[in-house]
Amino acid sequence: MLDLGCPLLSQDPAAVRVVKDEVVAVEFAPAAGVLMSAVGPNHYQAHDALITGSTGDRWCVSRQRFDAKYRPCSGTTEGRSGNYRNLPVMVYAKQISEPFRVARSTGGDVLTGSAGDWAVEYAPGDCGLVDRARFERVYRRA
Repeated sequence: MLDLGCPLLSQDPAAVRVVKDEVVAVEFAPAAGVLMSAVGPNHYQAHDALITGSTGDRWCVSRQRFDAKYRPCSGTTEGRSGNYRNLPVMVYAKQISEPFRVARSTGGDVLTGSAGDWAVEYAPGDCGLVDRARFERVYRRA
């Protein structure tokens, strides 16, 4: 299995620039724990965002990162559970043609993908993995 670590896709000529557009359901964690996503474990701390995407996928985002990248939808009070939309920020992604692993951060949770899934660099040192069907549904080329 190909081990990508936390790839620096912004320097990879085969990567593409994409933007995510999605409304997600959010709860804030009352205590630290682990959320098992479809691609691997997501460790979180108290007050981090536990997210359910429009495709039913689940993951977590640190509170600091969440507050910078998501805004409440109508009917949701900022900082409270409810529906949020991500800010349309350009990120780098690369479709991988064989089974692979990605670290969410250096030394962080390791996610496992299948051939055809996408490695994503949200920012240097902030990586993820998106399965092919979800990627096609919520990401568009920048």
